[in-house]
Amino acid sequence: MATILIIDDDDAFRDGLAETVRDLGHTPLEARSGEAALESLREHPMPDCIFLDFRLPDADGLSVLESLRGLTGPQRVPVVMLTAYATSDNTIRAMRLGAWEHLTKPVGRDEIARLLERILAARVDAPAPEAAQAFAEEPSSREPQLLGISEAMRDVQKRLGRAAGTNSTVLITGETGTGKEVAARVLHRASARADGPFVAVNCAAIPQDLLESELFGHGKGAFTGAHAERRGRFEEAHGGTLFLDEVGDMPLAMQAKLLRVLQERAITPLGTSRTIAVDVRLVAATHRDLPGMVAAGTFRQDLLYRLNVIPLYMPPLRERIADILPLAEHFLVALAGPSDEARKHLSADAQRLLVSFTWPGNVRELANAIERAHALASSSLLTREDFAFLFDSGTHPADAIPASLLELPLNEALAQLERASITRALALADGNRAEAARRLGISRQSLYTRLASLGLSDSDA
Repeated sequence: MATILIIDDDDAFRDGLAETVRDLGHTPLEARSGEAALESLREHPMPDCIFLDFRLPDADGLSVLESLRGLTGPQRVPVVMLTAYATSDNTIRAMRLGAWEHLTKPVGRDEIARLLERILAARVDAPAPEAAQAFAEEPSSREPQLLGISEAMRDVQKRLGRAAGTNSTVLITGETGTGKEVAARVLHRASARADGPFVAVNCAAIPQDLLESELFGHGKGAFTGAHAERRGRFEEAHGGTLFLDEVGDMPLAMQAKLLRVLQERAITPLGTSRTIAVDVRLVAATHRDLPGMVAAGTFRQDLLYRLNVIPLYMPPLRERIADILPLAEHFLVALAGPSDEARKHLSADAQRLLVSFTWPGNVRELANAIERAHALASSSLLTREDFAFLFDSGTHPADAIPASLLELPLNEALAQLERASITRALALADGNRAEAARRLGISRQSLYTRLASLGLSDSDA
């Protein structure tokens, strides 16, 4: 039996969660505010787990989380953050502060049972594990945002939040257009280095014979045309983050020099004998298969080990269908600016087209498509015809999805597509639900929930 502290000012939700905890054989403690919870913790033994709401009457849930860390230490008591509206920002900040999990209300009994089982099983001398309203609650910002409400993107946001609390090297992988640089900038902004510089270098865009000078700098006369000393990007990023995009395109000779810098934390500008210590957090990104390149001898294995300390995979848009329409609406709002009169909307047939399109260019292609349709459409309602230019790419959605499906109401079409995807994954996995969930890119718990909502069983596969 465990003691579970629930901090939430919503009496109905708190009482319901307490009843669930009690039914599961545990002892619930309740607090309506952050101050009441902290006072209780100062006077009583620490609970085994804490459920903490983001919005409290006397304090922000994140500030309470920081106070809890001061009382219990970052790893002693697992804290589960609860919110009615999950945003990329509050998810990342919660995980950055050491939250165990971040759940969106309402939370079902089975989910609570599974979560407590995981937490209590890991409580025996073990640290915490590595660990909609679309974007309506996202704070407006000119800074890049890692937006997404799909389970795949929520996992990315959580991992990024955890990574922000460390100084370790991060390797971001994923297809072109998935937002790797956006993720790097969000990581920098959420980290302790946020006040330092963020310096981005595209390794594929710089000629090989100039890359060393670009990264490490050079002395006067180091080569023809070097009329003065020049600081390199490592030195410019001192105290901040250096983002090496397309690191898989770096030549082998340069890979060896980068490895040495990562080991020694110092650079030697080209054409000099000076050694300059650098304090830089390195974030690398690539769309290439680095393990495959290692096998082919075109990428150093020891460098891959150095880069891949914290891996972060950015899923393609076709694997996060739930994000397509919210992202499209987000882009439309941004294009309209402060004027509601300039706002354009998507018709039902346009929505069906967008969710059925394969988006080989991912989020970048979606953003460009929305901007093009917004600029050229004569009406405030964007229809399927306004996106006809997508067909010119040779990836007509009908190639992958039957035309009959595209004529259905959106919710019904998505349900049929989900049913077909799950049935196929179960068949390919011979009924193994864990393997089917892996193929679908979702958790087993999510698969169980979807099977139940669709009325599917293994025998249906």
